[in-house]
Amino acid sequence: GDAILTPWPERLIRAAALGVGALYEEVARSAARGGPVAHLGGDLFNLNAIGYVVGAAAMVVPIAIAVRYRWLIRIGLAGYAATTITAWAIGGPYYSTAYLAKAIELALIALLAIDFARRDGNPIELIRHEIRSLRARPNGRASGRL
Repeated sequence: GDAILTPWPERLIRAAALGVGALYEEVARSAARGGPVAHLGGDLFNLNAIGYVVGAAAMVVPIAIAVRYRWLIRIGLAGYAATTITAWAIGGPYYSTAYLAKAIELALIALLAIDFARRDGNPIELIRHEIRSLRARPNGRASGRL
């Protein structure tokens, strides 16, 4: 059902975001057990995993406002991945699983960019269109603007 109806970039984006989230969650579990990355676990890893899972869910949830602003969700998820990569590059820690996570995050950013270009086109024109549509809303008492 869903696999047939969902275009391939969206499935890949969801899989990459969920994969990164699962990877972070596994590192956190390993740390909680005192595993080889015990010094890496904690709230930061759990929150990062939750962020990716929420981003993946936002990409596919059939709620009208999420569907209308899916382009903004794509930008947000790519920004989230870029921020994660930047924070890791600045502060580490540099272990083998982290390099795998960064490779997946880079692939996620690339897939989001491809999906954005394919579905939404020029981001500058899209933002201009949204600003024009906000300005075109009616004024008056019912709108809250007088």
